[in-house]
Amino acid sequence: MRRVLVVGSTGAGKSTLARALAGRLAIPCHEMDALAITGPGWQENPRLVEDVEHLTAGPCWIFDSFGRPQVRDLLWSRADTIVWLDYSRPVIMRRVLRRSAARTLLRRRIFAGNIETMAAWLTPDHPARWAWSQHAARRAEITSRCADPRFTPLDVIHLPTPHSARTWLATLPTPNHPPRP
Repeated sequence: MRRVLVVGSTGAGKSTLARALAGRLAIPCHEMDALAITGPGWQENPRLVEDVEHLTAGPCWIFDSFGRPQVRDLLWSRADTIVWLDYSRPVIMRRVLRRSAARTLLRRRIFAGNIETMAAWLTPDHPARWAWSQHAARRAEITSRCADPRFTPLDVIHLPTPHSARTWLATLPTPNHPPRP
């Protein structure tokens, strides 16, 4: 487990688990949204493919992403492990609504200083609307990729609940401690 993708629906907690996993394994963690959004007004990074190629050329990394379309195959072909947060729609929606409400109400700056606004809640690509509309499709696509012969050599860790994710993470070694039994 040296090149890891933490995948799942929007709002599943990919970034949180990826950071925790990076701390346990002492591996660099990369947040896809922070790489993809590089300017005000949610400006897209024109060098995303090159940046991801460079980062995934290294011996070890963790990405918190299923992969944006332009880098998805690159990430999946270079990974050795997929950690799949396959949570139910109610779990996802509680998480994404809580996160987006906090970001909006507290005006938290994210990704190149951008903030979620009340107006953004009305757009089809707002995280809450996206999580709701894309949950089944994302699950189906991850299932399909895990069965795809190109990616069957990958070690897939399927975590269907937040409890299973916490339990699995607790079994991993910390940088200065052996794994728990």
